[in-house]
Amino acid sequence: MYDWLNALPKAELHLHLEGSLEPELLFALAERNKIALPWGDVDSLRGAYAFNNLQEFLDLYYQGADVLRSEQDFYDLTWAYLLKCKQQNVIHTEPFFDPQTHTDRGIPFEVVLRGIQQALDDGHKQLGISHGLILSFLRHLPEEAAFKTLEQAMPFRDAFVAVGLDSSEMGFPPRLFQRVFAKARSEGLLTVAHAGEEGPPEYIWEALDLLKIERIDHGVRAMEDERLMQRIIDEQIPLTVCPLSNTKLRVFDDMRQHNILQMLERGVKVTVNSDDPAYFGGYVTENFAALHDSLGMTQDQARRLAQNSLDARLVK
Repeated sequence: MYDWLNALPKAELHLHLEGSLEPELLFALAERNKIALPWGDVDSLRGAYAFNNLQEFLDLYYQGADVLRSEQDFYDLTWAYLLKCKQQNVIHTEPFFDPQTHTDRGIPFEVVLRGIQQALDDGHKQLGISHGLILSFLRHLPEEAAFKTLEQAMPFRDAFVAVGLDSSEMGFPPRLFQRVFAKARSEGLLTVAHAGEEGPPEYIWEALDLLKIERIDHGVRAMEDERLMQRIIDEQIPLTVCPLSNTKLRVFDDMRQHNILQMLERGVKVTVNSDDPAYFGGYVTENFAALHDSLGMTQDQARRLAQNSLDARLVK
């Protein structure tokens, strides 16, 4: 079944490039940039990937991202992810990048973007993988910081298709970013946002009504609100669900509890994605395989999930 799932043409719509930084590359970049790491080797770093919640993961995620310094580093990060896409027949990807994670460390915005964009362009030419880049704001930082990031991005407006909202969800509702999302939309950018992962269904309502998003990133807690579920079904609002991430971060204690197939059968446009695959144990195919192994996902369901991902692309 793994090989069949791997061969299925699919798109990935919820992937943080910084979260695809595998330990081997992390150590190589640390050596290149002469950065001392708190872990002795790759195995000890992998051993640290035991998270009780989103914040524990983010603490390690930001620490790992510190090895990314040069345009070449960002190119190598993105290219490694695209090679994995090629292996798993991901024919289109719409990855997130977090400029503030790097600009707050003194890395110029254009250094980050140039490395990522060159790799994406090479991936299109050499691997046949189409793309649409999404700039994400960090929600644990003030909206003023997001406005500054959007201003930095405007000279490179053609490099990305949308803005998003990620990082710590609890205590940082979408309404805090209503003005900066309105500004992004006025510049012709599409919008997406993380909502309903750890946060309540109310955050999904806010993302839809205040941020005017095209897609909900995660959204698994929508099932707690029947009126919200009906709206998502009626309006065919895509959800970019990340099963391995959801279990690794204890949104669900066990994959057998996951609700993605229930939502699929109710008519929700759910998709399968890997989120931060270097930290959560697998890329897109591994997420599909986990649904087969733990939930008994059928080939018909897998086909529909894959088709949903292709239908929910921002870049057609």
